[in-house]
Amino acid sequence: MKRFYLIFVMIFSIAAAGFAQIYKANAEASFYADKFHGRKTANGEIFNMYDYTAAHKTLPFNTILKVTNIANGKSVTVRVNDRGPFVQGREIDLSKAAAQKLDMIGDGTAQVSIEILQLGAETKISSVTAAKASAGEENKDAGNVPDTTAPSKAAPSSSVTEEVAVLIPQTEVEEKLRWDIQVGSFGEKANAEALAQKLLKAGFTGVVYQKAGGITRVVIRDLATDEVQPVLNRLEEKGFKDYLVKRRNQS
Repeated sequence: MKRFYLIFVMIFSIAAAGFAQIYKANAEASFYADKFHGRKTANGEIFNMYDYTAAHKTLPFNTILKVTNIANGKSVTVRVNDRGPFVQGREIDLSKAAAQKLDMIGDGTAQVSIEILQLGAETKISSVTAAKASAGEENKDAGNVPDTTAPSKAAPSSSVTEEVAVLIPQTEVEEKLRWDIQVGSFGEKANAEALAQKLLKAGFTGVVYQKAGGITRVVIRDLATDEVQPVLNRLEEKGFKDYLVKRRNQS
């Protein structure tokens, strides 16, 4: 996993510095019961136990965390989209998929280390729900709501376009946030082209070049919030372990 980083996203000092920050060296993790599958999370999403997500009382929504089971060394990358856990002494609630990655299903809980890879934006809904969670108030709006289907993606192309890299204003509402995932940054354009072609051959779409001064960045562009974590998981599976998630300008 990238030694720098969320994001979702650490547009603050951690992202700029380019390394992960240890948040908790030894904390207790649990995971959601199956009954919560399909219910609304504190940030308004629909909880899917097969996604790599987590609940935390105070970290901003869309914070990306690396959680490591201290007992076996297994790790998983998750995105914060809910508040909890509401059991004394527990630090984080993981989705069932994430718990399976850590091999903690049998025990139900595990001692873990938590690294902040990308810090989420401190939006109003994030702050309000964090305050309630800290006071011990659970999400009262949980319940089944209609699901949506993500639009299909076009087949990969062998060509890569160039675009200007820009940052999104802090005032952008969370529901409209879009994200870029930077997979590499090079002084030589040829090196950027080689990485871009590897990404395309691996089946990734939306691959573009972003130029900043003499640097060419290879980026997977314009992702919705709920698309970020699946793409990060695919990058990890394909061996692309150095990446940076950034908020994208909507204009």
